[in-house]
Amino acid sequence: MPGPCPAPLAGLRDVLVGTAFEGEREAASTAVGYGLTLAKAAGAHLTLQSSAWRHSGDAAWPGGFDSAGVSAADHRLQALASAVAARSAGDAAQAGVVCTTEAPSLPYPEIVDRLAERARLHDLTVLDIGPRTYDLDRQMIEKALFHSGRPVIAVPPGHDAFAARRILVAWDGSAQAARAANDALPFLRAAEAVEIVSVGTEAEIHAAVPGAEFAPHLARHGVKVSVNDLPKGEGVAATLRAQAGLFRADMIVMGAYRHAPTREYFFGGVTRSFLRGSPAPLFLAH
Repeated sequence: MPGPCPAPLAGLRDVLVGTAFEGEREAASTAVGYGLTLAKAAGAHLTLQSSAWRHSGDAAWPGGFDSAGVSAADHRLQALASAVAARSAGDAAQAGVVCTTEAPSLPYPEIVDRLAERARLHDLTVLDIGPRTYDLDRQMIEKALFHSGRPVIAVPPGHDAFAARRILVAWDGSAQAARAANDALPFLRAAEAVEIVSVGTEAEIHAAVPGAEFAPHLARHGVKVSVNDLPKGEGVAATLRAQAGLFRADMIVMGAYRHAPTREYFFGGVTRSFLRGSPAPLFLAH
């Protein structure tokens, strides 16, 4: 007789959340709440890296500042990062989630390097999407994607509780898109509805592996999937954003950085566009 059906998100055993403080007037991290509720839903272990950017002695920090003032600011940032770690540990205990925390004070780029190293030891990493003076959030996302071999969920403001009932899969037939969809299978199987969306001209959509050819693969994994081919309109990113809103997507799955980051920087790109603002948390893989 066949064994019991796997529990939703049963493939997730450990989740890493990373947040970093570079200024004293920091908005609350959305990733922390999202990661905690995700770990609870999955029955997974939660690890939180709450880092403070240590500016004293950091060559990346602009000079011309009073050293005593910088040192005092470093201590305040360390206290802030430690307070977030302690509060998260308490919230996790109350929610019945096993949690490990650390609050290192590190210079740049050791913050992002340490995060990427930790990410290799977890099933996925949850990070914030948010504007920062030195774009530390984006650096952490990119470093984790390119150097950990693990997927990242990038969470925009306003999404501090995990939800994945309706998932949009951005599909362009690339290896990155296939990797992202495969890594997201625990979420796709548990979702109520999944829509594969391809954006482009008819020739562009059929020049790669069409979404209609990929859908049976997901269906064989028990995913409730539909396919939607859309014209570019004002652009791929704008069309995907609009469709995510119409579909009421709780999560968007996409392959990250199909082109090299330098080309993305000069010529734009869907990944970079969504990291400047997304209507839903992004499940990214490279």
